[in-house]
Amino acid sequence: MADRARRWRARALSALALVAVWELTARWIHGLLFPTFTQTAAAFVQLLTLRQFWNALWVSHEALLLGFTIAAGLGIAAGLVMGRWPAADAFIDPYLAMFLVTPMSALIPVVILALGLKLLARTTVVALFAFAVIAVNTRTGVRTLQSEWLEMARSFGANERQLWRTIVLPGAMPSIITGLRLGLGRAFTGMVAVELLLVAVGVGRLILEYQGAFESGAVYAVIVFLVIEAVVLLRTLRAAERRLAPWAGLVATE
Repeated sequence: MADRARRWRARALSALALVAVWELTARWIHGLLFPTFTQTAAAFVQLLTLRQFWNALWVSHEALLLGFTIAAGLGIAAGLVMGRWPAADAFIDPYLAMFLVTPMSALIPVVILALGLKLLARTTVVALFAFAVIAVNTRTGVRTLQSEWLEMARSFGANERQLWRTIVLPGAMPSIITGLRLGLGRAFTGMVAVELLLVAVGVGRLILEYQGAFESGAVYAVIVFLVIEAVVLLRTLRAAERRLAPWAGLVATE
């Protein structure tokens, strides 16, 4: 309990220091495109009262929800198969490597040309941003399982299905959730990137409109909202990890 209190005090002090530096730096620069923290906070409160903002948020999150769900399903399935069977890994790994080294922003125009400007294209971009990191972390989780566990289970007569249920999936769960956390961050990046670069809808369009009107406080307010939302979702996944794989912390400390 004392350690938790110290962590929260440290986080609060860090946040206060960031706010102070932001406010003082903005007042010193006194630039049109760099609002103070108080201006951003006022714009943030006003933003929450605008129906236009919530409508834009819904439009963006349609692609985020669908794209991340697809990326999670395909990424976890690919990672499990690659980690369990070397032949599947040899077949899929070159394509996964291509996803890892290719700048995803460069693929956005290709996707738009192929699929148009509708929800399908934005969903595909979000899925492409998140897929590779989920697959890689899942594969790593399966590969790092101790072979002694599998051999012991086989010696007691466990079949392949029982191995998956009792060893492979539980053992890989911490890495799977880590991949989902990282993938969610990249999914947010893809959601905003496609709306800013090519398809001016949702929060991307809102940012561009506020930027064109030189309403820098509103621009920063939208960005702050997205950052807060992403942090909350990542913390939710971390809490899910503690519930679904409580042994992860114990293994890490051994």
